[in-house]
Amino acid sequence: MPSVEDGTIILIGATTENPSFEVIGPLLSRSKVLILNRLGEDDIKEIIDLALKDKDRGLGKYNAQLTSEAKKLLLEAANGDARVVLNALEIATNLTRTTDGKRVVNQEKMAQALQSRKLLYDKTGEEHYNTISAFIKSLRGSDPDAAVYWLARMLEAGDDPEFIARRMIILASEDVGNADPKALQVAVAAAQALQFVGLPEAALNLAHAATYLASTPKSNASYIALKNAREDVRKTLNEPVPLHLRNPVTKLMGEVGYGRNYKYAHDFPAGFAKQQFLPDKLKGRKYYHPKDIGYEAYIKKHLDKLQSSK
Repeated sequence: MPSVEDGTIILIGATTENPSFEVIGPLLSRSKVLILNRLGEDDIKEIIDLALKDKDRGLGKYNAQLTSEAKKLLLEAANGDARVVLNALEIATNLTRTTDGKRVVNQEKMAQALQSRKLLYDKTGEEHYNTISAFIKSLRGSDPDAAVYWLARMLEAGDDPEFIARRMIILASEDVGNADPKALQVAVAAAQALQFVGLPEAALNLAHAATYLASTPKSNASYIALKNAREDVRKTLNEPVPLHLRNPVTKLMGEVGYGRNYKYAHDFPAGFAKQQFLPDKLKGRKYYHPKDIGYEAYIKKHLDKLQSSK
């Protein structure tokens, strides 16, 4: 580090991974990062054409040509990586016999050359986090088609299905909540089914949960309530529990006021009695604001009715 800082060493490096994950923070903060993005389709087409024409460094000496189907397959497999294209092009050309002085690479030969291609996916790096982020945002955004696509992509890449199931359980409470209380049951059931059945069949259970979570009404009211309550807890710390909410476990506790004037809800009409449940300093504070969405709309109506009662 000192040598890099004072310029004794000029360090130049390249990585196919996200430097945020692969380079230590102190070094990364002292570096200038240049991002090389994937090549576009037009760039890939140009590379293919040049490779087929170049007689010295390319495949020009073979007079190689691609059928439109083979070219389309190669472009789909490229994923913005010229190395994939050039390697597959060379293999497919070598697999093709010369006929009438030409080697016409068809879709079948190109498929053979690409048979070992893998999804761009690193289960501990950036693509892992990018893909799970897309999955969660698709669920939250009520797009079951996108959700099941990203789920399939993670499963095909060999990601941990238990990780996927855990994230759906979290989302069921964070983003659906009381708008559909069954969402948590569905997510938990899918996770349990994964334990009982295992892959590959349990992929159906995960897809079942994913499409349900994506299609159901959404509310983050419970998440916001917890967030705001935690903020108050950190600010107020150890506010005393009101005396009427404390259990008079001993005679002395009863004598000093523990439990005095507590109203037992079931002794009142509708099973509700107005009284203070928060510490004095937080009296009247509202954390949970149910939305007019799904089942939560009923909860909102019920709570409003209770609060307006005498």
